[in-house]
Amino acid sequence: MPSERKDRMVEAQAFSCADKDAVYRAIETRRDVRDQFLSAPLTEDVVRRLLSAAHSAPSVGFMQPWNFILVRDAATLARVHEAFSLANEEAALMFEGAAQDRYRTLKLEGIRKAPLSICVTCDPTRGGSVILGRTHNPRMDAYSTVCAVQNLWLAARAEGVGVGWVSIFRDRDIRDILGIPDHVEIIAWLCLGYFDALYAEPELAVKGWRQRLPLEELVFEGRWGAGVSAD
Repeated sequence: MPSERKDRMVEAQAFSCADKDAVYRAIETRRDVRDQFLSAPLTEDVVRRLLSAAHSAPSVGFMQPWNFILVRDAATLARVHEAFSLANEEAALMFEGAAQDRYRTLKLEGIRKAPLSICVTCDPTRGGSVILGRTHNPRMDAYSTVCAVQNLWLAARAEGVGVGWVSIFRDRDIRDILGIPDHVEIIAWLCLGYFDALYAEPELAVKGWRQRLPLEELVFEGRWGAGVSAD
């Protein structure tokens, strides 16, 4: 191996048992926080660490297609909440009977209660028109940006910060409110804030909306639909 390349490599070892436990704990106890936010603002050093974690995400062709729009202004958040409320009513009408009634009981108040919102976007033009690894799957830029969201979410759990992903809005409404260019894709609206309690299980499972599927039903061996050998 050339000496220059050696200088840029580091020894790779498994984490200590304590570090592994911490990583898995963050994964297993991460929750989508919708209504449990406290009003206390996030400190700037915490926000910086969360953004750095997001920016450390893997990206196809190392294109790093993400941007992060920090939104704290009350007037802007009020406009976004109005856009959400209109879309949420449309969403409720898509369900019928008991499902619609159950949907309307869900508390989705993150936009108004969280002290910080972050709109995460994806710029498909970053890096040029031909991107290593995206040549045959043009959606890899969006998938890369979702990795940044997950990085931020897990870092937030470790910091004691709750995150709620809002996806119920018309794209045009948010685009107009924040002045997002047409070629840039909106990936996520995230609500962030401290909390004093989390659900022990995903909230939608606790409230009977849907339960976690058994992992065994989702794993195939070698080809679609083939069961995993017990040996």
